[in-house]
Amino acid sequence: MMAFDLKAEQEFSLDRHIEKILGTETGGDFTVACWEPGQTSPNHCHPQATEAYFCMEGGGHMNVNGGKVKIQPGMCIVHPPGEIHEYVNGEQRSLLFRVRYGDSMESRHVEKK
Repeated sequence: MMAFDLKAEQEFSLDRHIEKILGTETGGDFTVACWEPGQTSPNHCHPQATEAYFCMEGGGHMNVNGGKVKIQPGMCIVHPPGEIHEYVNGEQRSLLFRVRYGDSMESRHVEKK
């Protein structure tokens, strides 16, 4: 069993969002992701991993498949391997819990069209 205190693990930076791996298990990892207002992830995909985000506080939106999905507390979004996505944080700090699992956690940045 693993148990995580996300509040105790949170860490914020005005320079960039912080993703801190809290633990690993065969084929996956567990991360707390902390975002300041307006921070944006690179447009990217994980060719060999599924990625799931759980919004604990704050929120913003996820750009995916040419659309925009609003993210707010209590929501979960799951990206299958290879799905291109970009997270844009909203107007307040956000705390997300991420779970990734697959053959490789490699991330590949993708240029926007």
